[in-house]
Amino acid sequence: MDNYQHYLEAELGLWLYEMKKPPALFNRLTHAVQGKINEIIPEKVHRAITLAIENMVKAVITGSGWVVPKYNAALTIQEREKRIRERIKWYRNSASVEGAVTGAGGILLGLADFPAFLTIKMKMLFDVASLYGKSTSDLQERFFILYLFQLAFSSQQRRNDIIGLIENWDTYRKDLPNNLNDFDWKTFQLDYRDYLDLAKLAQMVPLIGAPIGAVVNYRLTEHLGRFAMNGYRLRYKAELIAQEAGEND
Repeated sequence: MDNYQHYLEAELGLWLYEMKKPPALFNRLTHAVQGKINEIIPEKVHRAITLAIENMVKAVITGSGWVVPKYNAALTIQEREKRIRERIKWYRNSASVEGAVTGAGGILLGLADFPAFLTIKMKMLFDVASLYGKSTSDLQERFFILYLFQLAFSSQQRRNDIIGLIENWDTYRKDLPNNLNDFDWKTFQLDYRDYLDLAKLAQMVPLIGAPIGAVVNYRLTEHLGRFAMNGYRLRYKAELIAQEAGEND
């Protein structure tokens, strides 16, 4: 095992520890408060928000016109991840600029930030998947992207539930539905909305909205990039183990 492989294993192990640790007291209290607030909101409002987010995400994730970088099988994992970090950096900076522009415009432009920022994040996940050698035209890969997104933007309690699915993807993927309509969109939108509420509300405040939007989008994109890399590292590691097992047979 070379030095980079040791580094990769260490980073992945730390990330898995973070995903599996029990929720802290503050996290549990926050999750409970958000749960109570969501119970107060009428179900028809939840349905309307769920449908809006579902349609928005579907429109983005089924964007057949997207051009993704080509996978180069000749690259080492270190060279591949260097390219991936460069892509994440580019999207992180783009998201920061977008957040500053929409944040400077108050409430109206602040509302426009939601679909624009969502598109940036999803497109970044498509690029990362492609650079790791995954076909983003495959429905199962699109489900994996949705679960990665949900893992990144959810409470620690939800992460405890989702990480097992990501960690055992080859087993879980066999039972995936044949249609994006069967995905749990309500839970998806609740997790995402609860995670972003405070930061995105602050972005709509006049005068401070622009710097807050720039910083929030920068950090959230970088956060998602880290989750994406480690999610695909899990699959890379599983592929290596399967390959070694095949060679030893």
